[in-house]
Amino acid sequence: MNKIIIRLVILAFASALIILILFKSRSPFGKNNSSFASEPQSGITRIEFTEGDKQLTLEKKDEKWLINGKGETRKSGILYISRVLQEIKIKSPVSGELFEKEITEKKIVPVRVKVFEKRKLLKSFLVYKTGSNVYGNFMKIRGSSKPFIVSVPGSEINIGSVFTVNELFWQPYTVFNLLPSEIASVVFENLSDTASSFSIVNNNRHYVLSDGTRNLTGYDSTLVVRYLSYFTWIPFESWVFETGEKEKKIVERQEPLYRITVTTVNGITEVLTLWERMNSENNTGSKDTDRLLGKTQNRDELFVMRYFDIDPLLKKRSYFFPK
Repeated sequence: MNKIIIRLVILAFASALIILILFKSRSPFGKNNSSFASEPQSGITRIEFTEGDKQLTLEKKDEKWLINGKGETRKSGILYISRVLQEIKIKSPVSGELFEKEITEKKIVPVRVKVFEKRKLLKSFLVYKTGSNVYGNFMKIRGSSKPFIVSVPGSEINIGSVFTVNELFWQPYTVFNLLPSEIASVVFENLSDTASSFSIVNNNRHYVLSDGTRNLTGYDSTLVVRYLSYFTWIPFESWVFETGEKEKKIVERQEPLYRITVTTVNGITEVLTLWERMNSENNTGSKDTDRLLGKTQNRDELFVMRYFDIDPLLKKRSYFFPK
């Protein structure tokens, strides 16, 4: 009798344990259709994006992450996408009517995302980018699955924008990264105060300061070297991908505030043009006193630069002369 009771107790305990496990793993939408987060053992090593006929791969090689097997990625970008892929959770389901209106009718092409740890596929899902919510996305595990708005808990940011095949987004946000010995010349044009403009020429580390028409004397050469050292790292804050072609042309037709032309000892020239930026957050049309819009001659996209980052290069000619 005691053996029967013990067996019944063990059976009841096992049944309760199975029910508890099933309850914990249960998803109201079905785990196979609603689990978006990757759960690597050691870490994600490859991320693949496919949008129509465009593809982009981010892959870890040793300690570096490469874009399509070539240039190194922006470290902050990899840290952020890794966090998103491991922490994303469902914010809310999306009705069939809303999906039809925002995605199907607008013919939005999804981005197929595949996440790997070495050769193991951790997760695969579709990202439909939309402006209908602050998180910038509807997501599905597969085309026939139920759509959801997905977010990173505790954060109300547009995560849809990071699922992109645009290589520029993943490249380092750097305008200049040159040592003084790599610079052959610099031309700084202050287009609102031309009397402050100047140029510097490097003749085998003998530096010549000019006002554009004649070479100058009496300047402090150590300040010239210091100025050139600021080109070691000049970053920008973000791309302005959402700006349409019409808005770009309006900006580029405006008179720039500054233009900086740098030629390296290898004969490579980089031209940075900077425009005034207007505040877009409060829609007052006021000037942004913290940031500028920038563009280089090699890229069509505009980017945002903080004055904090570019200020070291925005010197007046008088900077080089003893007070």
